[in-house]
Amino acid sequence: MLNKKCTVNIPQFDEARPVAEIVQTASQFDSSIYLISGTKKINAKSIMGMMSLGLCNDEEIEIEADGSDEETAVEALVDYISQDNK
Repeated sequence: MLNKKCTVNIPQFDEARPVAEIVQTASQFDSSIYLISGTKKINAKSIMGMMSLGLCNDEEIEIEADGSDEETAVEALVDYISQDNK
């Protein structure tokens, strides 16, 4: 299992598209992947779960992955969530 913290920095994060892209990115991997914010732990492959998480820019979250490609999965999500993707 691998955990990594990052800060949300996604332009126009108030739109549904970035959440869908997080789910699409997570779904490319075999590992179980969760986003943790406060007391909430949500399956990153679940669009409904991710919508309910209510992430905001500048919020610190934790990404947790467990599986054969966990390192690649965590890095891909950190890259998307914490970078300025214009």
